[in-house]
Amino acid sequence: MAETRKKVEGEYLQYQGKPLVREENTIIYGDLNNDPYVLVLEIMSYKEEAGEKVPSKVLIQILDSKDPNNIVQSGQKDSLHDAFTLGLTWLDLKLKKSAM
Repeated sequence: MAETRKKVEGEYLQYQGKPLVREENTIIYGDLNNDPYVLVLEIMSYKEEAGEKVPSKVLIQILDSKDPNNIVQSGQKDSLHDAFTLGLTWLDLKLKKSAM
C-alpha cells in the first residue's frame, strides 16, 4: 500500500521563512514539499520547573523529506532550546550540502 501525504491547508507559524508545526510532542521544522531535509524534534519527557511542565529530554532527527523513514542524523538534548539550536545547525549544514 502506497503512503499518501495529506496536505493541510491554512497558515503555519513561520520561523526564518520555513513552517514550524507542533502536534502534541512532535515539532517539525522545514518545508516537506520543497526542502530535501526537515528537522523533527520529539519531546520524550517533561519535568516540573517553577510550576510549569518543561521538556527535559528531546530527540533530534534530520529526516529525508522524500522518505520520512530515512533518518539522516539524530541525537538527544536535555532542553528544547538546546535541541532546536543543534537541530537548526544540522539542518542548515545538510541543506547547504544538498544545494552544491
